[in-house]
Amino acid sequence: MFVQSTALESVSYDEARRALTATFRGSGRTYVYDGVPQELYDRLLFADSIGAFFNRYIRDCFRFREV
Repeated sequence: MFVQSTALESVSYDEARRALTATFRGSGRTYVYDGVPQELYDRLLFADSIGAFFNRYIRDCFRFREV
């Protein structure tokens, strides 16, 4: 899903795997964050600042890998 953010281009969520996929604007790099609760993903989508929310609650809080 494309999002209104200066930091993120798109995010998606795999409920079965509890995995959040994020593609960053500018670099185009895509990362998968494991173990992210659905509730946190839902909050991300409705945050006033998606990039700030991502940096505070997801980035460096969950194991991730570049894909």
